Amino acid sequence: MTVKPHTAQLTEEQEDELAVLFPVLEATGSHGLTLFIGNRVAAENPVLLQENNITSTMNLAVNIEIAPLSLPDGTRVRRTHIGLIDGPGNTPEHLLAAAFAISGIVEQESPGKSHYPAHRRGNLLVHCRGGRSRSATAIALYMHMHHPDRFETIEAAVDHVRRVRGLDTTQPQPAMLEMARAACRMIPAFRRPDAC
Repeated sequence: MTVKPHTAQLTEEQEDELAVLFPVLEATGSHGLTLFIGNRVAAENPVLLQENNITSTMNLAVNIEIAPLSLPDGTRVRRTHIGLIDGPGNTPEHLLAAAFAISGIVEQESPGKSHYPAHRRGNLLVHCRGGRSRSATAIALYMHMHHPDRFETIEAAVDHVRRVRGLDTTQPQPAMLEMARAACRMIPAFRRPDAC
C-alpha cells in the first residue's frame, strides 16, 4: 500500500503538492471496504488509487473541481462532490449530507450496464484540498454514526482521524467540529447527551 506516512514536518503548502493518502477505517459497510482520507493530489493519481483498490472518490471542497479519471486497468473512478466551505458558512445538514453520502457510496452496488462507464466495487477516498478539515470532519461523523460501538462520541471519532492522519488539535477547524456536534444532535438516534 502506498501512503504518505509522515507529513508533520511539512507546511500545508508543501504537503498539498504531494499525494497524501491514509487508510482511516477498514472493513466498513456490508462489503467490508476501506475508507481512506487524502488530498486532491492523491485523488488525481490513477496509479496510487489502483494500488489501493480505490474506485470511488468523494470531494468535499467547494473550491476544487476534480476531472473524470480512469485507472490503469480501465476502471472508471466514480466521483461524488459535496462542496463544503472550510470553516464557518456550512450548515449541519450539509455535513450530514456528506456523511450520508459516504454511507451511500460504501453500500452502493456496481451493476454493469451498457451505458455506464466500466466500474467495479472498491475502496473509497474522501478528500478535500488537503484532507485535514472538511474530509476529516465528514469521515469522523460517518464513523460515529455507523460504528458507534467503536466511536461512541464524535470526539472519539475525530481523535481517531487525527491520529491516523497525523493532525494536531488545530485541525479540523473549530467551526467544522462545532458543526459536527450540531449535526449529530439533529439525528434522533444520536441525541444522547454523552454522544456529542
